[in-house]
Amino acid sequence: MAKWLLLLASLSGFTGVALGAFAAHGLRGKLSENMLNVFQTGVSYQLWHTMALIGVALLLLRSPDSTLLKATGVLFALGIVLFSGSLYLLTLSGIGKLGMITPLGGVLWLVAWLCLGLAVWRTL
Repeated sequence: MAKWLLLLASLSGFTGVALGAFAAHGLRGKLSENMLNVFQTGVSYQLWHTMALIGVALLLLRSPDSTLLKATGVLFALGIVLFSGSLYLLTLSGIGKLGMITPLGGVLWLVAWLCLGLAVWRTL
């Protein structure tokens, strides 16, 4: 599973950088300053949690049977899709109701961070 998470992280990192460039060069002047900031928040959180996903994958290389680490990786990945993805769709489509999805991704990230802490705690 570690290799799949690393592959997913590489794709997330690639899309995060590409979307950041798109925001800086393609969306400036086309979106309000507020909506551009919302889009960039999605990029920032995507890239930070991509790094977390890489860390979890590397830990899984050392502990490949850890169900808790596997769950952590899945939660980080789903959080990226729901949190950042909903912000991208919200800003590009203008459909405000998509903002209701964003907190779900945030909650998944919170649970992922707790799972990561618990996984580390169990190894102490």
